[in-house]
Amino acid sequence: MHLFKNFISPAIMNYKFINTEYLDSVSGGDPEIIREIVIMFRDQSIEIYNEMTSLFSEKNYVSLGFLAHKAKSSVAIMGMNDLALMLKTFELQAKEGKKPELYESYIKRFKVETDAAVKELEDLVNL
Repeated sequence: MHLFKNFISPAIMNYKFINTEYLDSVSGGDPEIIREIVIMFRDQSIEIYNEMTSLFSEKNYVSLGFLAHKAKSSVAIMGMNDLALMLKTFELQAKEGKKPELYESYIKRFKVETDAAVKELEDLVNL
C-alpha cells in the first residue's frame, strides 16, 4: 500500500476540480480516512443537488439560500474555491429572493462541478 501523503501529493497529481492538500492534512496520511471523506462528499453532493432542484421547483428561495450555504462549506473543504464563491453569491441572492432567473444555472453548475470532483476523488482513492 502507498503512503497516502505521497500518493496525493499536489506536486504529483494535477486535478482540475479538487485540491488534495486539505484531504492530506485531515487524513494524517490514512487512506481509509480519506476514502470515508470521499464517500461522504459524494453522497452529500447528490443529496444537496436533489434538494436544490426540489426547493427551486417549489420556489422556496429562502431554504434554497440556506442549502447553498451548506453546499458552499462542503465544496470549500475539497478546495473548490470558485464554486464556493458562486455558492456564496447564490446563497445571498436566494435568501433575498433576488435574481431567481439565475438559480437554475447555479444549480446546474453545482451538479457539473461536483460530479467532476467526485470522479477525480474516486480516481484518487480507487473507488
